[in-house]
Amino acid sequence: MNTSLIAFTVGLIASLGITIPVRRLALRVGMVDLPSARKVHLEPIPLLGGLAIYSGVLIALLVSLSGPALAQVLAIYLGATLLAVVGILDDRGLLHHQIKLFGAMPVAALILLVTGIRAQVFSSIWPGPLATWADSALTIVWVVGITASFSILDHMDGLCAGVAAVASLFFALFALESGQLLVSTMAAAVLGAAAGFLRWNFKPAKIFMGDGGAMFLGFLMATLALKLRPTFAGNNPPAMWLVAVLILGVPIFDTTLISISRARRGFLPFTTPGKDHSAHRLSNLFNSQRTAVLSLYGLGAFFGVLAFFIHRLTAPSAYTVSAIAVVFGFGAVAALECAPFERQSKKKAA
Repeated sequence: MNTSLIAFTVGLIASLGITIPVRRLALRVGMVDLPSARKVHLEPIPLLGGLAIYSGVLIALLVSLSGPALAQVLAIYLGATLLAVVGILDDRGLLHHQIKLFGAMPVAALILLVTGIRAQVFSSIWPGPLATWADSALTIVWVVGITASFSILDHMDGLCAGVAAVASLFFALFALESGQLLVSTMAAAVLGAAAGFLRWNFKPAKIFMGDGGAMFLGFLMATLALKLRPTFAGNNPPAMWLVAVLILGVPIFDTTLISISRARRGFLPFTTPGKDHSAHRLSNLFNSQRTAVLSLYGLGAFFGVLAFFIHRLTAPSAYTVSAIAVVFGFGAVAALECAPFERQSKKKAA
């Protein structure tokens, strides 16, 4: 508990302080996000805030951990650093956006596999080489999917950092309950760094995290989910993945919404930017960006509490409740499809 508290405090203070010089650096080198038709801000905003989050988490972990735990975290940081660098280069306009999805994200997932971090869904059902290969494939899909979902979630002041902070809080709580010191410390460090950055990123934002920060957070969220081993009623390992999926329910829901919506309208989901995300639609409904963002924070907290409820059930009951939640989720997707949003044109999408 003390280690997690130290990680949170150091991450919070470091991120709060480092964001100020990082903002000045972004302005000096011209790393700014210019207004455009598909963005909600009306004036240039400095990018590079992901560097402050990256530094805050790293400093917190270096202060809080030592020995084998620190060595494993630094190995995880190899993949996180790759994505942060690639994201910053993309923010600078030096890389094609598909390099992130089809190059950097799969490579970062492979780094996790090399360090021994992988999903344990199929191998917990029928141990063997085939199950190990299936879990490895699932790991790559999971890491790429969650990282990409956070990358596209960074489209409104305070949204990505706040959603990551809420998810990190629940990762930390579950890890503390199950005695996973490394996971709880990592989650607390991310919580502190994201919360500190929110001081400067919540509307009206003075700095954006950029794709470097969004992919960095997404990768760490995916990694925490893979490493979390919550205690579960009935000791049913295959059902444990429900906890991680629920904790990351907001980015999964948002990605599902735009994937269905864009595919239905004839667009490729991850290559067609637009103002059709959950936050955009909620903002139009409530006529307030802050209300939309806070609503998604609340949804993230609801999913986290639901995860606490589910993990105390037996596996069959947990699957039943999860199935009901999925049905309601698709119902919410259908409802938000009826909400007003700015539709992309074929010409603009190209």
